[in-house]
Amino acid sequence: QVQLMESGGGSVQAGGSLRLSCAATHNSFCMGWFRQVPGKEREGVANIDSRGRTSYAEAVKGRFTIAKDNAGNTLTLQMNNLKPEDTAMYYCATDDWGIPNPKCDNVADYAYWGQGTQVTVSS
Repeated sequence: QVQLMESGGGSVQAGGSLRLSCAATHNSFCMGWFRQVPGKEREGVANIDSRGRTSYAEAVKGRFTIAKDNAGNTLTLQMNNLKPEDTAMYYCATDDWGIPNPKCDNVADYAYWGQGTQVTVSS
């Protein structure tokens, strides 16, 4: 059964920190974090591939860190110095293992999604 479950969201003041976690039931090449606010498209936040290569959105560089365990089934996002603009529903996602040449920066290559965890940052 393919399933992703996020946890760790909450409400913090600007400058605070949160750590999001995602447990996956399957292997994948790409694992990523996305966020979405009402009326806007899903936005890539950070991703990591099976070799540990990472990519970050410009808006979060230097503040967020993505990581996964050695088995590749647990994904985390450490979020520091949070800003009100970071307020969104955050989703973890993976590609479908076995697809040819997945591009982890391309949202279209992600096949499986968690239910989301809300992050709210107040000023």
